[in-house]
Amino acid sequence: MKTARFSRLLATTALGVVLVFASHAGMAQQSNQQIDSAVPMPDTDQLPPLTAKDIAVAPDAAKVESKQQDIAPAPEPAKAAATPAAAPVSPTADSAVADQLRDLVAGKLDHFVARKPDREGVEAFYKARDYKPFLVADGALDTRGKAVVAFLGQVDTDGLNPADYPSPDFKSATTPQALAEDELKLVNSVLTYARHAQIGQIHFSRVGADIDFKQVAPEPADVLAKIAGADDVAAALDGYNPPQPEFKALKAKLAELRKGALAPKAEEEKKPDLVHIGEGKTLHVGMKDPRVVLLRKRLDVPGDKTSQLYDDAVSDAVKTFQTEADIDVDGNLGPNTLRALNGEKKVARGPTADPIDTVIVNMERWRWFPRDLGNPHVVVNVPDYTLTLYNDGKPYWKTKIVAGKPGKATPMTSAEMKFITVNPTWNVPPSIIENEYLPALQQDPEALDRIGLKLTQDADGTIHISQPPGAGNALGRIRFNFPNKFLVYQHDTPDKYLFARAERAYSHGCMRVQNPLMYGEKLLSLVDPQAHYTAAKLESMFGGNEININFPKFIWVHLSYQTAFVDEDGKLEFRKDVYGRDARMIAILKSNAERKVADIAIERRPDASSKPVRAPIGMYGGGSTGYSGGGFFDFLFGGPHSAPVPTTRQRPPAGQRMGNNGRYFFR
Repeated sequence: MKTARFSRLLATTALGVVLVFASHAGMAQQSNQQIDSAVPMPDTDQLPPLTAKDIAVAPDAAKVESKQQDIAPAPEPAKAAATPAAAPVSPTADSAVADQLRDLVAGKLDHFVARKPDREGVEAFYKARDYKPFLVADGALDTRGKAVVAFLGQVDTDGLNPADYPSPDFKSATTPQALAEDELKLVNSVLTYARHAQIGQIHFSRVGADIDFKQVAPEPADVLAKIAGADDVAAALDGYNPPQPEFKALKAKLAELRKGALAPKAEEEKKPDLVHIGEGKTLHVGMKDPRVVLLRKRLDVPGDKTSQLYDDAVSDAVKTFQTEADIDVDGNLGPNTLRALNGEKKVARGPTADPIDTVIVNMERWRWFPRDLGNPHVVVNVPDYTLTLYNDGKPYWKTKIVAGKPGKATPMTSAEMKFITVNPTWNVPPSIIENEYLPALQQDPEALDRIGLKLTQDADGTIHISQPPGAGNALGRIRFNFPNKFLVYQHDTPDKYLFARAERAYSHGCMRVQNPLMYGEKLLSLVDPQAHYTAAKLESMFGGNEININFPKFIWVHLSYQTAFVDEDGKLEFRKDVYGRDARMIAILKSNAERKVADIAIERRPDASSKPVRAPIGMYGGGSTGYSGGGFFDFLFGGPHSAPVPTTRQRPPAGQRMGNNGRYFFR
């Protein structure tokens, strides 16, 4: 067994070894001589020499010594800290970024996120997750962030500009603050993209005053939460684009155009031969004149081109020309019409730009419409002059329309059709009263009488002009009502000849329907099938009294402007930019300055066309039931004037009742 003196020697030596291992890691760099001198050594001079008895080791002591040798040496934390570049990122790196996000969101968020609603959403989102980053991790852009950057870099496929949604260079971000700033910059791009994809990069108010939609922008906090929790980031971001098949079809054609797979050509308008027609007396139906032969050739009138008879076919062709030339429409060949015929006819404006630009602005306009178009629903395409009724997502019925002429455009909007009026009264819009009928009365006091119009004046001086129901009514025999701020609707028309024209922009904004009775039958078959309405049944209701057929279920009507669309055969079609909407939108997108603010709405002056027309009390009698004599009316008409007041009758479906506002102006 070891002696006490030998045990003291071992203990002293062990203490020296422990002190060596506990010293600073830099001591490993010193020379062996320095290390030896630093180790305390036992004072052997004061101890007697060891004997064999001192060295003897007991079995139990040997076991303890063996166990001590098996214990691994303690790690050296000082040595690991001395080489940070080779060590993994500290698990506290994301916490440091979170601390920076907390500070930036609280005090400098406006440096990274421009819009106030977006800042409010960003603050709510990060606060809910205790400011933990969701696009960076372990000191770099994570998988989710990389997916966001990749998606924003290819949004040109959706008709957007990737430059509007920049991604910061995360590689240069080497500090928690830089990483936090880059995440907020990318967040701002995500929110801008989601808003543009859902409601448009161009606000409709910048395109025209005759456009109105109830748009719903995505909630910023919801956008970020959706991306943070998405398994497929690209699919989540793409979900903000319009879901309509029409939009997706244009997206596919845009890709083909950019690859050069499509080479669309604008359809050239066929110009009629400009045949000179000599002067002479005014021609009208029933007259014969050698000039009629030239007129038939000039206007390409169907039938016998050698006939000198000015018949209904010639009169209809002249009406069409007069409408296009924006001159008085009477179907007669008078001096004004003759001068217009012998002059250069204006050619309607065609596609205004590169097909790619045209497709892009049409995709943009789809973003203005509601995501859910309704079932069933109606889509009017003004440049194509068509109306399509959809049911269960498929075309159910289609017909031709006449739309507003330039300057009196059919608006773009969405509204619910609520009822049909058979035998409608036409309440002339104030704009037509002021700009057309009152000036006409000054030139011809009998003008209103000849076309069956009635003039009344309210006690407050407001002037009303209306046309009672009948075959000659400007609205025809049936009207389709979807109340909207522009006071337009769809209706029948006595001027059937206009539907023979390829381009039909002739109205004051309303839509004239080629087959209104069949339209009524199709609509009612979907909303009130138990009533068994047919075109024949609707026709049997023709008479002198208004009859309203109210819808148990309303139908959404969407007035669109599609100068580029994909037809049922998968062909990309182009139509003329009748109102110049394409040109305006392309100009915005081509201007860097305008594009930066294009999504901000602008104030428009209220439409004065629906403002009531007033005159001094008594000028038109002062009563609401008609003229009572005296004043300016006597001057115009040479005496008292009266006209029968049309009666109206309601016929709502069982359990339904909707009154008809006689002062509800349309155009």
